[in-house]
Amino acid sequence: MAQKNYVPGLSRRDLLSTVGLTIAGSGLAYGGGAPAENRRPRCKNTQISMAAYSRRDDLTSGKMDLFQFIDWCADLDLAGVELTSYYFKKNFDASYLHDLRHRAFSKGLTVSGTAIRNNFCMPPGPQKDKEIAQVKQWIDHAAELCAPHIRIFGGDLPKGADKAAGLQWVADGIKAVLTHAAERGIVLGLENHGGITLQVEDHLAICDKVGPNPWFGINWDSGGYQTNAYEALAKAAPRAVNVQMKVSIAGAGGRDEPTDFGKIREILERARYKGWIALEYEGKADPVTAIPGAIAKMKEAFGVC
Repeated sequence: MAQKNYVPGLSRRDLLSTVGLTIAGSGLAYGGGAPAENRRPRCKNTQISMAAYSRRDDLTSGKMDLFQFIDWCADLDLAGVELTSYYFKKNFDASYLHDLRHRAFSKGLTVSGTAIRNNFCMPPGPQKDKEIAQVKQWIDHAAELCAPHIRIFGGDLPKGADKAAGLQWVADGIKAVLTHAAERGIVLGLENHGGITLQVEDHLAICDKVGPNPWFGINWDSGGYQTNAYEALAKAAPRAVNVQMKVSIAGAGGRDEPTDFGKIREILERARYKGWIALEYEGKADPVTAIPGAIAKMKEAFGVC
C-alpha cells in the first residue's frame, strides 16, 4: 500500500527538508527559520521600541507624522514607540496627546517614553527658570500621553565656565523638577548626549550630586560615549532607566564601527537592567530599508520574538 502523503521523487531527507522550510516560511520558526535549539534565550523583562528620531527627515519635512510613525512601528511588529518631542504638532493640546495614546493602543503598542531637548548647564537665572519650566511642562505632557519616561539632556558647558560648577548646575536643574516628576509618576533619564555628559565620569558625577531617587536615572545611549565606549557603558549601566540603541559605536581611533548587540546584551544583563530598549537609528543608509534589518538583529540578540 502506498504511504499517505508520499511525494514521488522525494527522499525522506528531502521531505523533512521541505517540511522544515515550510515551517520556517510560515513564521513558526524563530528568527526566520533558526532551529529551536539554537534560539537565544530571551533577555527577561525587556521589550523593543523605536525612537521617532529614527525617521527625523520624514517627520521634519512633513512626509510623515507621529500617527503614521506609530502605524509603521506596528507594521514592524515592535512592542513600543518613543515619541520624540521635536515632531509633535505646534500648539497641541491634551486631546492631541490622547489621540496619539489611543492610536498606539489601537495598534497594540505601548508609548515607551518621550524625549525632549533642554539645557540645565547654566547658572541660576531667568533662562534656567525657563528650562526648568519647559521640563515640568513636558512631565505633564508625558503623563497625558501615558509615557512613563522622559529623556533629558545635561547641556553644554558655557565657554570659560568651571566644569565643577557646570556639573552642579545640571544636578540642581534636575532636582528642581524631580518633585513634579514624582507627583506625575514620570521617570527622568539623563542621557550621555555629548556636552557635559560626554565622559562617563562626569555623567555619573551629576547623578551622584542629584542623589538616589526612584524617579531619576540614566537614559543609556549606546552610542553616546566616545572614549572606551563599552567600558564606559558598563560603568553607567547599573543606573540605566531606559536604553536607546544605536547601530554604530565609537571604536578604536574614534572611528565608528557596528554595534556589537551581543556585547550590549551582556553589559545590560550584568547590570540587571529591565525595561525598554529603543532603537534610535542614526545610520547613513535609508532608514526605511535599513531599520527592519537593525530591528531583526536586536530581536535576535535579546531573544525577543
